[in-house]
Amino acid sequence: MADLLANPWLRGILSSVVLATGVLVVAAWATWFERKFAGRMQNRIGPNVVGPAGLLQPIADALKLLRKEMLVPRKADAFLFRFAPGFALFLTLAVVAAIPWGQDIYVADLDVGLLWVLAMSGMMLFPLWLAGWASNNKYALFGGMRAVAQGISYEVPLLLSAMVPVVLAGSFNLRTIVEYQSVHGWFAIWPPGIGVIAFVIYFTTSLAEAGRIPFDIPEAESELIAGTSVEYTGMPYGLFVTVEYIHTWLSSAVATVLFLGGWSGPGSHIWVVGLCWMLLKTFILFAFIYAMRWSLVRFRADQLMHLCWKWLVPITLGLVCLAAVWVNVTAGGR
Repeated sequence: MADLLANPWLRGILSSVVLATGVLVVAAWATWFERKFAGRMQNRIGPNVVGPAGLLQPIADALKLLRKEMLVPRKADAFLFRFAPGFALFLTLAVVAAIPWGQDIYVADLDVGLLWVLAMSGMMLFPLWLAGWASNNKYALFGGMRAVAQGISYEVPLLLSAMVPVVLAGSFNLRTIVEYQSVHGWFAIWPPGIGVIAFVIYFTTSLAEAGRIPFDIPEAESELIAGTSVEYTGMPYGLFVTVEYIHTWLSSAVATVLFLGGWSGPGSHIWVVGLCWMLLKTFILFAFIYAMRWSLVRFRADQLMHLCWKWLVPITLGLVCLAAVWVNVTAGGR
């Protein structure tokens, strides 16, 4: 067994399978968590029939989706219609490959890991647009157009806010950014003022990129029924839902790596402890996202664009400049 794991190809394949399986399992039970969490906020019970405390509800949901027939609209582009859900899942799992979950827990340690993560996340616009266009449904098409407009707009402040840790740490490597914070402190609180504003903007824009409330304009059910996924049934629809939950989890994980020190914490030199710190910080952000979802109302499209271009873009440009000045004045912050 040790000889097999010494082979880099086999080790990479095994790591990919384990990590992908873990993320899919997390996404499945995230649906249970959200429904129970929303139930508590709204004085409801939530899932409580399938399994103890409803813990097996995701399995029942998956079996139900697998049994449903996949219907393709008569005048839809059949190839693109079928291709979009799988493409969305592929891009989301590609992000997982570059995220370090511990000191030595990762699939790929890329020197440009942050660029890879942001590039793959940004490409999520393509499957959403393809799904809306291929459905040959006006509601789905409007959802795809909204997704493109929102994604392109919010990518700008997202990238600029993510550049603040890069400037401070002097690297695009995600492990290097975490190790730098373990010595100098979290970027969410350091440098004073710059880090916390960059963290808040990054977290906000990542919600917009993932299409979560209050930024769920592409799939506003009160206006577009279900947006880009309105024509999907069965497991293809389930893939879009799964991608949404994975994307939310990964947004929390990337924010943790960039601004909250990743796996660093007391005892993090032990890999299990470091992994627990990473998962705990990610889960706190993940839970906060759902607290926001069930507390806030949806932005209008014009309010969305106004917030992005008139406020977030200028502020993040200023933060990048301030971070560069800080590094030069303090000789790297040391």
